[in-house]
Amino acid sequence: MVLIEEMKAINARAPLGGMGMSMIGPTLLEMGTDDQKERHLPRIVRGDVAWCQGYSEPSSGSDLASLRTRAVDSGDHFVINGQKIWTSGAQFADWMFALVRTDPDVPKHVGISFVLLPMDQPGVTVKPIRLISGNSPFCETFFDDAIAQKVDLVGEVNKGWTVGKRLLQFERGNMATLVGGAAAREVGPTVEGEAKKYGGEADGRIANDDMRSKVLTHNINERAFRLTQRRVAQEASDGRTPGPATSIFKMYGTELQQNRSALLVDIRGTQGLGWEGDSFSGQEIEDTRTFLSNRAASIYSGSNEIQRNIIAKRVLGLPD
Repeated sequence: MVLIEEMKAINARAPLGGMGMSMIGPTLLEMGTDDQKERHLPRIVRGDVAWCQGYSEPSSGSDLASLRTRAVDSGDHFVINGQKIWTSGAQFADWMFALVRTDPDVPKHVGISFVLLPMDQPGVTVKPIRLISGNSPFCETFFDDAIAQKVDLVGEVNKGWTVGKRLLQFERGNMATLVGGAAAREVGPTVEGEAKKYGGEADGRIANDDMRSKVLTHNINERAFRLTQRRVAQEASDGRTPGPATSIFKMYGTELQQNRSALLVDIRGTQGLGWEGDSFSGQEIEDTRTFLSNRAASIYSGSNEIQRNIIAKRVLGLPD
């Protein structure tokens, strides 16, 4: 965590990042076969392979279990047809881990399997989606008789929902420990510094009372959040990833992220509305686009409404 914090401070890329380390790697360690571990884990650790996630579909977002991408048993492999969407980094990925429907005639949570498949094959087509932020981190992914080998089925046929849920816990647990808990040092311009720069300061404090109150509230909430993340990471000293409680970090962390980017835009006034042009600095343009991009943070990786449902049922034990 100290290493990651220091690398963030100099704006350096953290080693061994991505979905291989944070999502599919831990899942294979816990639920994969010996063969799957031997073939995939060394390449993940060496950084030889990039992974993407095939979960959401055009009609299956928050209700992921309604997915319709079919995988038909064809002997030693599955033949896959369908579509995924919001596939982060698919245009750069070498492999995908995906949830597919292997039995359409049973309850929706039952007939799902978890498979791994190479992206560099004739049956896979990737189309990046240009977002309002100007970037294309998400993609549409189409399968037309794509192939996933039987040896790359993780878990049992029709029992992939359990594997898929466990992977999401690893994802949120990773955000809670390495990414979130190690990011106590703010990277780039601080909210407080920008408030003083654009709104002025008096006796070393932000001059505007209302803005000072907003910044103070944000800083307190963020600090409390980081300390909570660190505590959870330390409590997991046995190496196990926290369970449903990780939804708290996804929910509250994205709201903090959105609040920070909105504050930066608000602080800068009209200079916070820059899209391009010489009248805006590179940092102003970057933060404006980040503000637009962050509006989606409470939707992707499981919407905040879904996280609240998980917290209510699995953490607080409230009735359905």
